[in-house]
Amino acid sequence: MRGIRSLNNLPKRCYAAARRSEALTEPLSVRKPPPDAPLPAQNVQVSKLPNGLVVASLENYSPIASVGVFVKAGSRFETVENQGVSHVLRLAANLTNKSSSSFKICRSVEALGGSLSVTSSRETMVYTAECLRDQLDLLLEQLVNVTSAQDFRPWEVADLTPRVKIDKALAQQCPQIGVIEKLHEAAYKNALSNSLYCPDYMVGQISNSQLQSFVEDNFTTGRMALVGLGVKHSVLKQVGEGLLSVRSGAGAPVAQAVYRGGELRVQNNDDLVHALIASEGGVSGSAEANAFSVLQRILGAGPHVKRGANITSKLSQGIAKATTQPFDATAFNASYSDSGLFGVYTIAQADSAGEVIKAAIAQVQGVAEGNVSEADVTRAKTQVKTEYLMSIESSESLLEEIGAQALATAAYQLPDSVIQAVEAVTHDDVVKAAKKFVDSKKTMAASGHLINTPFVDEV
Repeated sequence: MRGIRSLNNLPKRCYAAARRSEALTEPLSVRKPPPDAPLPAQNVQVSKLPNGLVVASLENYSPIASVGVFVKAGSRFETVENQGVSHVLRLAANLTNKSSSSFKICRSVEALGGSLSVTSSRETMVYTAECLRDQLDLLLEQLVNVTSAQDFRPWEVADLTPRVKIDKALAQQCPQIGVIEKLHEAAYKNALSNSLYCPDYMVGQISNSQLQSFVEDNFTTGRMALVGLGVKHSVLKQVGEGLLSVRSGAGAPVAQAVYRGGELRVQNNDDLVHALIASEGGVSGSAEANAFSVLQRILGAGPHVKRGANITSKLSQGIAKATTQPFDATAFNASYSDSGLFGVYTIAQADSAGEVIKAAIAQVQGVAEGNVSEADVTRAKTQVKTEYLMSIESSESLLEEIGAQALATAAYQLPDSVIQAVEAVTHDDVVKAAKKFVDSKKTMAASGHLINTPFVDEV
C-alpha cells in the first residue's frame, strides 16, 4: 500500500499565483459580491380557523424553527375523580400513539437533530418541538401525533408510576414548591386549588381510560393554539386545518376559580421557616395585574445581580430593622385567567419567623398608606418594562408569550402596547393594589419548625 506523501513533497505550483500577487497582508483586489438584500421584518400573524383553533406565527428567519401546541389542559381542569391526571399526562407524551411507537418517536426526533418537550402549569400544557427549519415538516408529523393521536396502553401507563414518584420526591426537596402548592390549596375552593403534582393517594391509580377521557374533554381545537417561530404562517394554517382538527369543538365547560382564603401549616424539624401570606390579586392581562406587578418590584422581587443580595428592597430594609437574624423576603405575584394571588414570601430562622413576617406585612401596609414616592413607582415601572423586554429576546420565552396571548385572547399584543400599559400605572394604582392586599381576606402557607410563626389571623 502506498503511503501518504509528506507535506514537504506536495506540488508547489498551487502557491504560484500567491507568489505572483500582492502580499497576503493586503486585501485582494478582486470584485466583491453584491451585498444581499436585507430580509423584510415580519410581524406576528394570528388567525382563528373555522374549527376554533388559533394559529400564530412569527417569521424571524432563524435557522432553527420552534413550534408549540398550547392547550388549556392544566391541573385546574381536573376533577375530584381524576386528581393528578395532568401530571401523568405530561409524562405520557412520549408513549406509543396511534401512528408511532415510543421507540420510533425517540429515534425519529433524534435523527432530525431536534427536540420534543412538554411543560405544564395550572392552566396550560405546552408541547414544544424544535429543529432545523428544513426538517420541520418531518418533526411536525411527530408533534401532531403526540397531541392528537394518543393511544394510552395500560402497561405503558403503569410504567409511568416510578417517574411520578421521582417527580414528587424532587419537588419535596424544594420547600418553596411545597409552600406555593399549599398556598393554592388553601386559597381556592376549586380549580386553581388543584396541585401540579399527583396526590399520594392517586399515585399508580390513574388509568388509561381516565387519561383518554381527559384528552377528549380538553384537547379540542377550541381550547388549543398552534404557535411557531421561524416558520411560515401558511404552513401552520395547513397543519391546523388538517391534522390537528381531529377533535373539534369547545370541549368541556370551565369552572370559575373561587377564592376563599385559609391557612395550611406543615410542621417539621427544619430550622428555616418558609411562610407565604397572600390575598387575591389581579387577573392576567388586566390593568390591576399591571399595578400588582409594579407593587411587586417596589417591595422587592429578588436580586437584580447574579448571586447578589436584595438589601435595597423595601422588604429587606424594613425587616432588617426588626431582627438581626438572617432572613430573605420577596414579593409574590401570580396571575391567572380568572384570578390571581399577591403576597410576601419570607424565609427566616424559627425563633425570628414571627418578627420577620410581621415586619414584611408592615411594609405593604406602609405602601397602602401612601408611603411610597413617585421615584419608587417610576423605578419599579422601569424594572417591569426592562424584565419584559429582556425576557422576549430568547426564542423560548417569546414562543411562550405569543402562545399565552393567543390562547387567552386569540390575538397578540405588541411589546409597545405592553410597555404603554405598564407606563400607564399611576401612584394611586399602586396604593390601591396595596390596600387590596391589606384589606382582603388572606391566605397563609408555612412549613418548618413553626413554634414562633403567627397564624394568619394574627398578622
